[in-house]
Amino acid sequence: MKKLVLLILLMSELNGLAQTNVWKPQTWPVLKRYDQQHLTRIALPLGGIGTGTVSLGGRGQLQDWEIMNRPAKGYSTVLTGNTAPFFAIHLLEEKKTRALLGPLEAHEYQHMEGRPVDHHGLPRFAKASFETAYPFGQVSLSDPAMPVSVQIKGFNPLIPADANASGLPIAVLTYQVTNTGNQPLTVSVCGSMHNFIGRDGSKTNKSWKGELEPQGAQKNRNQFRQGNGFQGIYLYSDGVDKADPAWGTVALTTAEPRGVSYRTSSVSNAWENALLDFWDDFSDDGRLTEKTASADEDPMASLAVQKKIEPNKTETFTFFLTWHFPNRFAWSRERVGNFYTTQYADAWAVADKTIQFIPALEQKTIAFVQALLQSDYPAEVKEAALFNLSTLRSQTVFRTDDGRLFGWEGVMDDIGSCHGSCTHVWNYEQATAFLFGDLARTMRDVEFNYALDTTGLMSFRVGLPLKPGFGGGVAAADGQMGTIMKFYRDWQLSGDMNFLTRNWPNVKRTLAFAWVPGGWDADKDGVMEGAQHNTMDVEYFGPNPQMQFWYLGALKAASKMAEAMKDIAFAKTCDQIFRIGSAWTDANLFNGDYYEQQVIPPAGQLIAKGTFSGFNKIQQEDPAYQLAKGCLVDQLVGQFMAHVCDLGYLVKPEHVQATLQSILKYNYRSSMTDHFNNMRSYALGDEAALLMASWPKGRPKVPFPYFAEVMTGFEYTAAIGMLYENQTESGLRCIRNIRNRFDGSKRNPFDEAECGHHYARAMVSWASTLALSGFHYSGISQMMSFTDQEGTYFWSNGYAWGTCAKKKAGNQVQVTLHVMHGALPLKMLQVGKKSVNARSLKEGELFTATVN
Repeated sequence: MKKLVLLILLMSELNGLAQTNVWKPQTWPVLKRYDQQHLTRIALPLGGIGTGTVSLGGRGQLQDWEIMNRPAKGYSTVLTGNTAPFFAIHLLEEKKTRALLGPLEAHEYQHMEGRPVDHHGLPRFAKASFETAYPFGQVSLSDPAMPVSVQIKGFNPLIPADANASGLPIAVLTYQVTNTGNQPLTVSVCGSMHNFIGRDGSKTNKSWKGELEPQGAQKNRNQFRQGNGFQGIYLYSDGVDKADPAWGTVALTTAEPRGVSYRTSSVSNAWENALLDFWDDFSDDGRLTEKTASADEDPMASLAVQKKIEPNKTETFTFFLTWHFPNRFAWSRERVGNFYTTQYADAWAVADKTIQFIPALEQKTIAFVQALLQSDYPAEVKEAALFNLSTLRSQTVFRTDDGRLFGWEGVMDDIGSCHGSCTHVWNYEQATAFLFGDLARTMRDVEFNYALDTTGLMSFRVGLPLKPGFGGGVAAADGQMGTIMKFYRDWQLSGDMNFLTRNWPNVKRTLAFAWVPGGWDADKDGVMEGAQHNTMDVEYFGPNPQMQFWYLGALKAASKMAEAMKDIAFAKTCDQIFRIGSAWTDANLFNGDYYEQQVIPPAGQLIAKGTFSGFNKIQQEDPAYQLAKGCLVDQLVGQFMAHVCDLGYLVKPEHVQATLQSILKYNYRSSMTDHFNNMRSYALGDEAALLMASWPKGRPKVPFPYFAEVMTGFEYTAAIGMLYENQTESGLRCIRNIRNRFDGSKRNPFDEAECGHHYARAMVSWASTLALSGFHYSGISQMMSFTDQEGTYFWSNGYAWGTCAKKKAGNQVQVTLHVMHGALPLKMLQVGKKSVNARSLKEGELFTATVN
């Protein structure tokens, strides 16, 4: 019954978006353009939140087939040979057939030890370029020898505050073909793929059961079907174990009513004959002839559409790739499932229930992206905020059967990286809360009701399937304090008092764990001490800014929640500890330039159970892996979060500002050429970056492990802190440097890596829009606020979104607030330090006011 209700709700949402004239081409917004020299690394993930993806490469290739419940970088789906999925074009009058791919690059000329290589032998277009504003990717192909140009357009709906519409297992691929000649042309576009069900791209020798890798595709079959307004090929398997994560279904379809031809099979692929047979068939007249099913376990399916194109005219050929793989295991030995597969019976049902709504969902996605792009945010901020949303659609993120959101820290090429929705990593990212508030609250539910044990210890990695108190049994000091601030943020954004009331006892318990004997602040003097496991994967011993600011922020957030709950005694306790701790931090950790650590050796001290991971040797008189007098790139992360949460300053503002200036002074490198790094290299050569730490006052012999590295999530945190303190050019320079490193040639613009691809921490970049707009929203007080700076700014509170335009007229500010999606409870609008009474708004409504 629950699944039926969810499906009815989803269909109800989509029915409101249905429209006629379904396949009219739409113009997509563009933020970034990449020329032919900057295409190598581009791979834009096409797929929904929690569904897996296939990526559109910079030259039109479909790569990284990650739709089978696991990462699969470089996986092209084939059992053997060079017939990975591809699209091709045929010009009947010209008798020309080409793969819809840009030219090979120099490094691809390698012979691969004599083995066939995907697509190497296919004729291609001579020129390619790529344009994008995530989630839209557009590849332009042309060739002097071809009287057509082609634009490949790939996307999946992305609509803030609508997780279901943003979580569809579909890749929409449109091929817009323009006749550049002076004669009419009969043009066919065809997509081909082998049925690879049962093979997930794993490079290991173990299956999900811990046994030897299954043989993969077994008794796989393809079937041509006609649906309601669409037709295509359904790929299924009669042989793969239905409990295997790689078991499921795929569909390749089109809504074109005429000119469709197909093949559900080819000849046997011995000596690559399946590809040869297809090419000969398609190159004959651009129409496909059905074949008798071959004996291959992964038969090749092809779907073609043929149209007449007049000179200087353009026709579109749209295809839909849908999938359905229900058996996700993630970091569990038991099946946890996929939410999206509870909404549909199989891949054909996805197409049946989704295709008709794609144009309307496309329009809504365009509206979101255009609203952001037309805002007065700098280009580097738009790029950092928007492109990192791709992580929400990568295999880093998944939703279990019950709809809850979980995440790895990132993903390696073929396995997840660091399980358990790690609190100290996910503390940083802001995209989920401000764009998909309902999903963010499921993560808070997991943290406070499953990762938390009866003592108040919150495991920084949660186990699956969910069981109360089921995790690693180790609490991260920064992770645990940060979850309190996240809870406060999500409570405020939602305006849901029941959310706080229901969870308040556990929120209190989470903070009070800091006060247990041998804990982080056993004497309640507002100072973090003891063994403080943290996001550097070691323990810090003694007071340090990173943990201290998280703690101060948690105290302040808890105090405000206690007041809302009328828990006056607890609010008073938090306030008192905060005041003492704040003053102590300024007096004892600020060294005149920045905040540093006071190392207190752990030997002989009482260490509370669950606060020590074992990475450091507890007996050390001079413990390794400390920050000591170092200048840490994200030492003010708790202050950054306090600004996001509108909690004000945790210490003296002038010290915060001086610290950010010192981070730029000591940690900034305009070039990495002379920089020594004994660990991982995320910036190289003449690239500019912010180092994790510097030691202008002397470095310990063995600092924390990552001190010499560069990682974008930490860089963003410092840069956005600068934006909040009006050190705007410094902050923008740091953000610009990051995005310059992801230029399509050296790195993928849609994959900011740390410990793995698509690293969750990098989604902190969304907060750059918050800092520059001054955006805050409280659903509790129903107040929204912005800076008084002129301009138009996109905003989103996780449940509604739109724009706010401000124009100064003397001492007055004229404000227009536009709700483009959702409903916005609102009583007061604040601009700068001035405010005006407002009213609640529905989708499509405007509120205009003059603020004196």
